[in-house]
Amino acid sequence: MNVMNGGMQREPATGPLVAFEQVYKIYGHGESEVRALDGIDLQINAGEFVAVMGPSGSGKSTSMNILGCLDKPTAGRYLFKGTDVTSLNSEQLAMLRRHYLGFVFQGFNLLARTTALENLEIPLIYQRIEKAKRRAMAREALRVVGLEARENHTPAELSGGQQQRVAIARAIVTNPSLLLADEPTGNLDSARSHEIMQLLTTLNRERGLTVVLVTHEDDIAAYAQRRIDFRDGKIVRETRASRAGAA
Repeated sequence: MNVMNGGMQREPATGPLVAFEQVYKIYGHGESEVRALDGIDLQINAGEFVAVMGPSGSGKSTSMNILGCLDKPTAGRYLFKGTDVTSLNSEQLAMLRRHYLGFVFQGFNLLARTTALENLEIPLIYQRIEKAKRRAMAREALRVVGLEARENHTPAELSGGQQQRVAIARAIVTNPSLLLADEPTGNLDSARSHEIMQLLTTLNRERGLTVVLVTHEDDIAAYAQRRIDFRDGKIVRETRASRAGAA
């Protein structure tokens, strides 16, 4: 991966897609010091589906913020496709987010007065893709999530599950290498939650999309191939999930 001098060049990965090497995130000093991350080592390979779990304050959200280039470690290295992300400037980090990362949040984060199709075009505008091509890309992403018939609907005209599908389509429309999903089923009922998880599983299996998911729910984590548990800023357990929830 090359993000130097503002350029973007996709290169084949030779190691893990992302890696933490003794990553620390420390807030405060002395007696008020809080180690949100306390020497984390972590590797995630391309094509994995990973669930991240842990109680509030465990470090899972801090890890997601660093993975998403929304925050930087206090110490240690974060490697993305072999590039030391901690050495990048703000412009290079923005380029990395724009071209390589997709984000899905609990609250959908769609523009209220904008149609589903227009919501999907926004990240493509930032990539300076011309109008006809970005419209075609947006329509294809809506087709992938099963909402091609809803392209002219605003969020208020969509159910919660449909809004999250639009948010997922927006996250994948740029063909990212990594999808970061932070409690994506938190605002949905059980049936819609499992529909969303089945969609993420399909994207992972059929498109090879790497997915890192934060959740508090065991049945949601069961969709992942691998589960990582955080506590007190450390990884305390890694297991292979059964994916029973996908049955």
